[in-house]
Amino acid sequence: MSSTATTPAPRLGVIDIGSNTVHLLVMDARHGVRPVPHAERKITVRLMRYLDADGALSAEGERAMLAAVDDVLDVARESAVEELLPMATSALRDAANGAAVLAEISRRVGRDVQVLSGEDEARLTFLAARRWHGWAAGRLLVLDIGGGSLEIASGVDEEPDLAASVPLGAGRTTRAFLPDDPPGPDEVEALRVHCRTLLAPVVERLAAVPAPDHVVATSKTFRSLARLAGMQLEVVGPDERWRMRLSQLADWVPRLARIPAEGRTALPGVTPERTYQIVGGAVVAEETMRALGVDEVEICPWALREGAVLQRLDRL
Repeated sequence: MSSTATTPAPRLGVIDIGSNTVHLLVMDARHGVRPVPHAERKITVRLMRYLDADGALSAEGERAMLAAVDDVLDVARESAVEELLPMATSALRDAANGAAVLAEISRRVGRDVQVLSGEDEARLTFLAARRWHGWAAGRLLVLDIGGGSLEIASGVDEEPDLAASVPLGAGRTTRAFLPDDPPGPDEVEALRVHCRTLLAPVVERLAAVPAPDHVVATSKTFRSLARLAGMQLEVVGPDERWRMRLSQLADWVPRLARIPAEGRTALPGVTPERTYQIVGGAVVAEETMRALGVDEVEICPWALREGAVLQRLDRL
């Protein structure tokens, strides 16, 4: 029997400090072996609502963030995590006082928080999608909508040829373009125009690389939208594969926009923590698929946090 079969896998924990949540994922993981989830804890913070006119995180927002970090650290200790991988994405990366908040988080965690650029997020998410779908999927195009940004990556290997980040996150676009509940048609149209403008340079860059063989979408936003739109299920071995067509999504967006936030939680896939920004995320998803000429996406269950674990294992 091999030593890897008898030696317990190291228990790694990833703390993802994002624009919408502080999310801990604990996995038993060893290089060359599929990681096994052990525990998970997610605290909804929605940092975008705590940013002032100068782009700084308010004192209330800082307290909410630190309380969420303390909560997930308790879970990490209870789970006997051997190594923590803390990382921060767009909200703290872009906040005017983000460096000071990150310093306090690093002190509490006991190690420096890795601050990811948007391109770093795209690359880690792409790595996770590649490992999940395998080499047989060919060239991948990976789409990921977060709270603050949209990540797009394309490639045939584990390192994408193209990795881009666009400030079109579900929380950011809701705050900037959809202040009313429910939003008016003019607000939705203004967001559509904004999406097309920001996506145009990425569309031009993608035109210079080969067309994808397979398009996958990650993130809670895409999963929620796929459930809502009536995604198609295909069982392949031990895994379930879910697909969503652009036509399904486009049919739902105007209907979704007419429903107040409180009423959206009655819809399949729309959780209370996502209801306020699901319309913004839906518009971004639709406009992204349309701009990139994507008729269908497959929902990938692995994303940024799994990518961080896989990268760490590769470096050991």
